[in-house]
Amino acid sequence: MAADLFWPWVTVAGLGALHGLNPATGWMLAAAWGLRSGGTKQALGALWPIGLGHVASVALVALLVVAGLQVNRMLLQCAVAALLLVSVAAHVWRRAPRALRAPAGQVGMALWSFLMSSLHGAGLMVVPALLPLCMSDVAEGDAPGSRSLLVALAAVGLHGAAMLSMTGLVAVGLLRGLRFIGGEVR
Repeated sequence: MAADLFWPWVTVAGLGALHGLNPATGWMLAAAWGLRSGGTKQALGALWPIGLGHVASVALVALLVVAGLQVNRMLLQCAVAALLLVSVAAHVWRRAPRALRAPAGQVGMALWSFLMSSLHGAGLMVVPALLPLCMSDVAEGDAPGSRSLLVALAAVGLHGAAMLSMTGLVAVGLLRGLRFIGGEVR
């Protein structure tokens, strides 16, 4: 039985690494923060709000899976798209308060990460790997759901750690490459 559960964990970690390579999930924003400040420390500091938003998106779907609720992908994506459009409208509307139009701070970056992760279906992608992990206690004769929440949270943590590791590697690698070419990045 343990061998059957190895591949879902590898899948959860692999999807996290894949999300870390995607420019829409944060490395581009982390690198921009590093370029703006002139160092890799700021780029690495951008990882926690990026990770918080991404993990919140994945955790939302994981909790729905554990609760046995069906996720309507279209409804979830439409709700997130509406939030994104409201955010864009507030940013470009000239009468909006200046704080809404300012460059993203850490809260804005976490919200952006949550929206992007939810919009492209980060949480929904891990559902096929979560199901065998969360249902393993039922197969062993335990009460349904007795360990499912802890297993789902561990999977979300692993996914997030793999995503942030890859995001950080790409952002720092880009900044160091620019420094090698002749930029002022420290």
